Amino acid sequence: QVQLVESGGGLVQTGASLRLSCVASGRTLSSYAMGWFRQAPGKEREFVATINFSGGVTIYSDSVKGRFTISRDNAKNTVYLQMSRLQSEDTAVYYCTAGLHTARAQGGYNWWGQGTQVTVSS
Repeated sequence: QVQLVESGGGLVQTGASLRLSCVASGRTLSSYAMGWFRQAPGKEREFVATINFSGGVTIYSDSVKGRFTISRDNAKNTVYLQMSRLQSEDTAVYYCTAGLHTARAQGGYNWWGQGTQVTVSS
């Protein structure tokens, strides 16, 4: 079992930056691929980014590519999502997830955090 706890969300203005963190416990994070998904009000949860176990492979959705960066520190059992040039469309609850392989689909992951709210105001 893997427990995931996200932090770092908040209210920011358009164009600002924010860094989300996700700390894992229960198992060694280095064994798993990690991902970030988000869910805006009234919309389905969508893929944001994923990173493989070593950090050598990263995949992004088209909507965040070039603005967001996913990274991990296996020694700290932590994965990060650095978000820059935030837009109102980025407003959502952001979820951290862990699984055996990098994937764009929610079904590719086994464990989920409770989420952290990111609100971008104009």
